[in-house]
Amino acid sequence: MVIRYLPRSSSVRTAALAVAALVLLPTPVSAAAAATAEPTPPKPGPAYSSDLLDRQGVQARPGAGAPAVPGDVSALSWLVADARSGEVLAAHNAHRQLPPASTLKSLFALTALPHLDAVARHKVTQSDLSGIGDGSSLVGVEAGRSYRIADLWRGVFLSSGNDAVHVLAKLNGGWQQTVRQMRAKARTLGARDTHVVSPDGYDAPGQVSSAYDLAVFGRAGLKDPEFARYCSTSVAKFPNGGWSYPIQNTNRLLTGADGVAGYPGLLGIKNGYTSHAGNTLISAAQRGGRTLVVSVMNPQASGGYRVYEETRSLLDWGFKAAGHVRPVGSLVPESEKAGTARGPAPAAELAAHTVEADGSDWTAILLVTAGSAALVAGAVVVIRRRAARAYRFSGRQ
Repeated sequence: MVIRYLPRSSSVRTAALAVAALVLLPTPVSAAAAATAEPTPPKPGPAYSSDLLDRQGVQARPGAGAPAVPGDVSALSWLVADARSGEVLAAHNAHRQLPPASTLKSLFALTALPHLDAVARHKVTQSDLSGIGDGSSLVGVEAGRSYRIADLWRGVFLSSGNDAVHVLAKLNGGWQQTVRQMRAKARTLGARDTHVVSPDGYDAPGQVSSAYDLAVFGRAGLKDPEFARYCSTSVAKFPNGGWSYPIQNTNRLLTGADGVAGYPGLLGIKNGYTSHAGNTLISAAQRGGRTLVVSVMNPQASGGYRVYEETRSLLDWGFKAAGHVRPVGSLVPESEKAGTARGPAPAAELAAHTVEADGSDWTAILLVTAGSAALVAGAVVVIRRRAARAYRFSGRQ
């Protein structure tokens, strides 16, 4: 039995709680009743709540007038979703766990952005830059120089700078603290395929995500004005002492660089590449009042910019298919769907809530009175039974 302490409660209220708990104790159930009782309902399903997304291969539910899903997308995993509703329009191996490369920086930003003041300045130390992996992408952060936090974030989003990530993670409480926070943030968002080892997305044993989770991170990022502003910036200046140099976003669908045509209405988000992960990309675009988010992981077709063309193809399909397909799942976690709704409370908890919710002692007095009457009645029955037994006993002597 759990006894709950109620602050500011009077002795009457305490008595009411005790009596109510006794009165409301469940009645023992007979074996026959137990046999006919309803079975315990199953536990809630996973956050994505759709069996279709657990299946391998392309998952789509086309209706009348729906275009065919592009057949030339070679990525090991991809997903197309409506950013506003979270409905998944189509997917391929949505929950396949793969290395995410620098697209994991989207989760890093979701985790650390709220804790760091964009206008604050920080003088970088050599220890801030320790542990950067060989071959990492860098924006050019140097020890001994002072940077605004906003400058460092532009270095993360535009240049995918692992040096900027290391400095920001240090300011966020440290590398391992940031890892723990990112893991917790992923679970909060319903991203259960992601395991964080290195916040910058640098290849590490066991570090994985999925097209589903990357789309979740992208959708969540679009809700944050600061995140959305950074991820959609094409060009910015990065400070270097008394002068600055231009940095350009490495998302070529946003900038239209290197022969890749820019995508109309693109909102950016994050791209990544390592030799182990291949090319990965989270993109969002807006057209006609609708916003789509697309994630693509590791295209198998040849061509270094294939990830952009496959994303383009999926965005085009998504805008044409919207309204003509039924969703195959959702990016919205069950906790967000359910809100703060709770199941029925235990009897003792209900009694405690009733007493505390009422601003007076009248509810408590009534409960005490009713409970006391029940107890007195029970006591009378016991006394009379004992008297009868005593009388019978004396008569036999």
